[in-house]
Amino acid sequence: MADSLPALAFLGAGSMGGAILRGVIASGIRVDGGITATNRSPESAAVLADLPGVTSIALADAPEGNLEAAASADIVLVGVKPAMVPDLLREIAPRLREDAVVVSLAAGVTLRTFADALGESARVIRSMPNTPATVGRAVTGLATGSAATAEDLAVVRRLFETVGAVIEVPESQIDALSTISGSGPAYVFLLIEEFTRAAMGMGFDEGAARLMAEQTFIGATALLDASGEHPAELRRRVTSPKGTTERAIAVLQDAHLDRIFADAAAAALARAKELAAGA
Repeated sequence: MADSLPALAFLGAGSMGGAILRGVIASGIRVDGGITATNRSPESAAVLADLPGVTSIALADAPEGNLEAAASADIVLVGVKPAMVPDLLREIAPRLREDAVVVSLAAGVTLRTFADALGESARVIRSMPNTPATVGRAVTGLATGSAATAEDLAVVRRLFETVGAVIEVPESQIDALSTISGSGPAYVFLLIEEFTRAAMGMGFDEGAARLMAEQTFIGATALLDASGEHPAELRRRVTSPKGTTERAIAVLQDAHLDRIFADAAAAALARAKELAAGA
């Protein structure tokens, strides 16, 4: 595993871009050439200005900031809102280094959009990180454009590994990945909400109910992570024959929980395709 990264530029270092930037710094990995980050407002830029090794630019004060940042970097991460991506790409295209790797953080923006703006020879990788990047526990999908090399993918993978796990997929699977890891945190939070309500329905006050529900999920996932066991095996260990847990699991299975999750993921994927089509 590489112990350094080349010079980085985050164009639009908002919540996701900022989380990845912080992950790079927290990992202690060396960034040869430093990190440049741009944000629209001085207030947003100020939040990043004190981070070690970061040059933080407010576009309100420096309108050429994106051009300067792009020209300074070997890896350029595009984190602006999806609708702003084509204009930004056309703006920076003349200043990109010939061997620069451009990484998309923008949901729903295809590799074709990048190729149309930057040219077919542009080395582009599309990423789909999720919100646990803010605590270093992301799942990030990576899909490579036709001009990106194995070495490009390896260094970008190393970049995202500073904030969690990485899965390499063809671009055709990026939307499907987003329905699992992208939307997935919301599914987990919903389960915790409902588990909390169930506890309150049994007479616990909200504080106790939240403590039980939240810490049970946190503890169970920590156990799964530490044990290396398959979740089905850990479930079996909790589920004593003819016991209380077995009865509860039977209720969930009778409710076709498997179909509910499959249908939810399918609905999210259908909506992703609608959004990609402009609906």
